[in-house]
Amino acid sequence: MSEDDRRPDKPRPTMKEKARAELDARRAREAAALRANLRRRKQQVRDRTEKAPEDREG
Repeated sequence: MSEDDRRPDKPRPTMKEKARAELDARRAREAAALRANLRRRKQQVRDRTEKAPEDREG
């Protein structure tokens, strides 16, 4: 076993307040975009079923 194998893991760097705020803001934007995309897709499905409900029957 070499010396490198016996050393404990190095401590991870901590996030600064600005970096944490930017990460939180990014995650909030991504979540909002995902919710908007889901709403849009659901509305598209509703629109399709309203336009041609008989076409879907086989």
